Amino acid sequence: MPPRRRGASGYRDVRARPNGWFSAEIRSGDVRLGLGTFRSAHEAARAYDAAAWRLDRPRSQMNFRDVFTREQAQRVAPPPRLITDLDRADHARRQRRLLVAEEDERAMAEWRRRHPEDVADEHAYWAERTARRRAERADRRQRNALTNEQCDIVSAGGRSFFTADDDRWDDIWLSTSDDTDEDDDDDGSDLE
Repeated sequence: MPPRRRGASGYRDVRARPNGWFSAEIRSGDVRLGLGTFRSAHEAARAYDAAAWRLDRPRSQMNFRDVFTREQAQRVAPPPRLITDLDRADHARRQRRLLVAEEDERAMAEWRRRHPEDVADEHAYWAERTARRRAERADRRQRNALTNEQCDIVSAGGRSFFTADDDRWDDIWLSTSDDTDEDDDDDGSDLE
């Protein structure tokens, strides 16, 4: 069998993967044996040499000539990153999500291009909603400040200008209801 040419990685039977990792493989008769994936081409070439030693290949078919025994080759070869069925399923799930997200982005871009009036209506809706919420927050802050001011006046012995049916009494009650003592009796005797 003629010696195999070294590929783009610079090593025999080591291939670069699209994800930046490297895979090593070796042939044994008609069977191609995958040796795993590795972070660098050098690690993959060391794994190839360890497998070549185990298959009793001549040293001329090795990537490195600095190893003289099978034990040395095993020692310098890194363990492969094994890819399990769980890894494959996780990768397939991520690829599907990515494809769905890309298709969704493409469809939304096409929708925006075809219906600019909808885009303008959406922007107007969100601007109006944001303004309404800011106004509600400002009104709530103003009511709370007035309520707190009235609480301070009442607690100092002054008179309140709230009428009995004013909703702000609820705000006062809610803000002061947690100030009660824990040891108060709940038998209703203090309500007389």
